[in-house]
Amino acid sequence: MRRIALFLVTNLAVLLLLGMVCHLFGVDQWAAMRGYGGMPGLLIFAAVFGMGGAFISLATSKWMAKMTTGARVIEQPQNDAERWLVETVRRHAQNAGIGMPEVAIYDAPEMNAFATGMTKNSALVAVSTGLLQQMDREQVTAVLGHEIGHVANGDMVTLTLIQGVLNTLVILAARVVGRLVDSWLSGGRDNRGGSGIGYFVSVMVLQLVFGLFASMIVMAFSRWREFHADAAGAKLAGRGAMISALQRLQLNHGESTLPKTMAAFGISGPLAQGFQRLFMSHPPLEERIAALQKQG
Repeated sequence: MRRIALFLVTNLAVLLLLGMVCHLFGVDQWAAMRGYGGMPGLLIFAAVFGMGGAFISLATSKWMAKMTTGARVIEQPQNDAERWLVETVRRHAQNAGIGMPEVAIYDAPEMNAFATGMTKNSALVAVSTGLLQQMDREQVTAVLGHEIGHVANGDMVTLTLIQGVLNTLVILAARVVGRLVDSWLSGGRDNRGGSGIGYFVSVMVLQLVFGLFASMIVMAFSRWREFHADAAGAKLAGRGAMISALQRLQLNHGESTLPKTMAAFGISGPLAQGFQRLFMSHPPLEERIAALQKQG
């Protein structure tokens, strides 16, 4: 639950910060005031901030991943294991029809891996030292296939687009409803000099509420893409190898050391029960294994 809460807080804090800054500088009030741009102006404002923030995150994703995990990109392989790792990624990338990603290793005890990057031909694939130590090469090959599958499927860009559109809708809807609440509280008077406290409070609260629903949609897509990345890993490395890798991941114990902002990009995620399942970034491993077994 703590990991889910931190994930939600991170995303919602961005929207809240943007809302507060825009309110302080009067930007959102100007866009929402009748007679000064109306709905088109407000929509442009929401799109710029909603989509802009998402794409800035995507553009800086590789740099942030390297910085936050301490991942070391393999420029020149220093041993047989690193040479094998780079060549396996190269083979998968060629078979998937994408450019060669950067290959990196980061120090972490758990079995984990992730892929990120702005385009299919400019990606980063990183694996943990724990994964290399606790999986055999066939299983690692499948995990790398899974990560290449994410890149080839364009999951990073698609997730960014979904997040950006939802951010835009959250910003827009919160301000439209906020204007209605403010108008109701002021008795229908046209506050051209600026919005009242009802508008400011309503927008802050509604961004939190709408943001929760937006996060559910993003996480639903995140879970869906894991099944497709598993299928890609099975195609590139063999269905048996992919199933074996997922079964090995079931032995992962303890909290992931991936930064909270990177948790959704890992090979697997934390489990939850009841309502909290709506905020899971990954399906349970047993469901992923069952899906692969049905392909036979």
